[in-house]
Amino acid sequence: MELIPGLPHDIALECLIRVHHQSLSNLASVSIKWKVEIENPEFQRRRKVAAAARSVVALVQAHVDPNRNSAGAKYATLPVYRVTLCEPETSKWYELPPVPDYPDGLPIFCHLVAVGRNLVLLGGWNPTTWEVSNSVFVYDFLSARWRRGKDMPGSPRSFFGCASDSDQTVFIAGGHDEEKNALRSAMAYDAARDNWKLLPDMARERDECKIVFHGGRFHVIGGYCTQMQGRFERSGEAFDTAAGQWSQVAEDVLNAGVCPRSCVDGGDNKLYVFRGSDVVALEGETWRTVAELPADLGSTAYVTALASKLFVVGSLSFGQPLRAHVLDLKGYTWTKVEMPEVFSGQVQSGSYMEI
Repeated sequence: MELIPGLPHDIALECLIRVHHQSLSNLASVSIKWKVEIENPEFQRRRKVAAAARSVVALVQAHVDPNRNSAGAKYATLPVYRVTLCEPETSKWYELPPVPDYPDGLPIFCHLVAVGRNLVLLGGWNPTTWEVSNSVFVYDFLSARWRRGKDMPGSPRSFFGCASDSDQTVFIAGGHDEEKNALRSAMAYDAARDNWKLLPDMARERDECKIVFHGGRFHVIGGYCTQMQGRFERSGEAFDTAAGQWSQVAEDVLNAGVCPRSCVDGGDNKLYVFRGSDVVALEGETWRTVAELPADLGSTAYVTALASKLFVVGSLSFGQPLRAHVLDLKGYTWTKVEMPEVFSGQVQSGSYMEI
């Protein structure tokens, strides 16, 4: 059976790989043959080669009601979160369907990471009961649906670090338990197999740490132990996924004991951190300022790395609508991403993917 009647297979496939990712679920429902082609990893590879794949930033973002009268009233006292998507190259924004278990808003402080063609949503506080959740939900762009994943094992944890290898594995570490005790434990989630694996403990407790995946290792940066309560460390340690073990603690990963939320790997062998109005890069063992924030960004709320770029969301001051910009890491120049008012709400988590 031909993919498209009357067209050679290669030509028909070239037509399919250029369909926008929002329509992939429609393609998959046309026929079994189309579904098989689209689910083949080679389909995604050919999309990238043909420059048909789209760079997308997925965000856990607060809902904004543009119809309320005053600017301050547009943002609810308790934000209602949903998953939004942004294509930085086109400034196109849209919203994903609600998670079935949370039709009225996502868990507060949940994490969102991209794995292959999926998004994985983990943990957070139930917005109704305030209970800490171990839940996992997976969104598949080919089916355009959420499914329930296997819960995170162990007792509930909050404010843990979370990252993925962008392929199959989600890695979490640190955070604190229900008694506010900082944790050393870590685990990995195989999104394809829906399976969790407990990993060796870190050398140190790390509450509110940041995890960055680079060079086959998950780097856990900063955080603080139970006794320090908010006084962040400068240190870090890395888990080698091939060897299955932790590196020795590096004492001076950061050049100051600050919240590592803005730490990102730029994909150019440099670690980037946002400090006040400065963008600071670690080159070898030296930190240096490489850029300043645009005038309409007084502070940053969320940062992620794209291909040779950084996607930055922030605002001029607390409580103001968010703005989005992209920093080109080759020339350290800024490009503004248009952000409609309905997508200007607070961001608490996010991830970059190509699809």
